[in-house]
Amino acid sequence: MALAVLVADQVTKAAVQRAIPEYTLIPLTPFLAFTFVWNTGAAFSLFATVPDWVRLPAFVGVTLAAVWLLVAFLRRLRDDARVARVGVGLVLGGAMGNLFCRLRYGRVVDFVYLHWGELYWPAFNVADAAITVGVATVLIESLRGRAETA
Repeated sequence: MALAVLVADQVTKAAVQRAIPEYTLIPLTPFLAFTFVWNTGAAFSLFATVPDWVRLPAFVGVTLAAVWLLVAFLRRLRDDARVARVGVGLVLGGAMGNLFCRLRYGRVVDFVYLHWGELYWPAFNVADAAITVGVATVLIESLRGRAETA
């Protein structure tokens, strides 16, 4: 699962960079558009104004620590915790996708833009979506007692 997310994330980011000029909005529906923006921060552009020499090593370090912890958790999950394993795979793939972008460009490509009138959600990418769905999946499975470790 992690590899599939990583590949999908990198392919879509590359396609967006080739096909959409920066900051161009391509409406698809009344609430969905594609765009191409750079995100120097974390989720929802948090810490975007922190200097690169602080922000980049911190983001890379936190991501590597998270990947290590996720792999350790994945190894401890019981074999029958399949849905939780998928959730962890989604988070791992998403984390790696955004890490690759940060290592390559020092920032992340975002391109999915949800909005309704004046209301909008910050642009995001496949990695962000996978992380969100993966975390929700693991949390739900944990609450249901299906993400037990061996």
